Amino acid sequence: MVDSETIETKISDKKEEFDEKVDETKDKFDEMKEETWEKYEERKEKSKNIADNMINDLGKTIDEIKDSLKNMQKNADQKYKDYKKATVQTLDIDLVETPDVYYIKAAVPGVAKKDVIIEAGDNDITIEATFEPFIDEFDEEDEAEEIVSAIKTGRCVKTVRFENSIDIENIKAKYAKGIIKITLPKLIIPKHKVTVE
Repeated sequence: MVDSETIETKISDKKEEFDEKVDETKDKFDEMKEETWEKYEERKEKSKNIADNMINDLGKTIDEIKDSLKNMQKNADQKYKDYKKATVQTLDIDLVETPDVYYIKAAVPGVAKKDVIIEAGDNDITIEATFEPFIDEFDEEDEAEEIVSAIKTGRCVKTVRFENSIDIENIKAKYAKGIIKITLPKLIIPKHKVTVE
């Protein structure tokens, strides 16, 4: 039979062995835990950097899109302005007829009397005026920016043709408060009887 002292020594040796293995395992576990934590922190940092880069890129992209849209709008506005300047627009007029006279009322707001051109032919009249854009009244240092431009600008012409000939020697035009009133007497040609032979 084995004595109790031997058993206790064996148990003690086994216990020490076990404790060593537990300590070794615990150290390995702590080491693995630390390695895993470091990898986690590293991945977390990489993910954060990737996310930050994506957010920055997205922010830049949105800013670039905004700038691009603003540039597109400016280009479209400029092309529309150029089109308005190049295109001859019509003047707004009222035309009234009596048996002996034609009357025209033309709206030329903001245009000086000297800048209105009127030319008459035998049976037509042409009125021409150039409207300056409101934005042109500002200096460059004012840094003014046009938001809406709905008022007529550029060269505007209106030609009116009449059924009857007009007496171009007696045409009268008056300018007041941006309105031109034109009186055009009809040319009354007396009828002449022709004798048949």
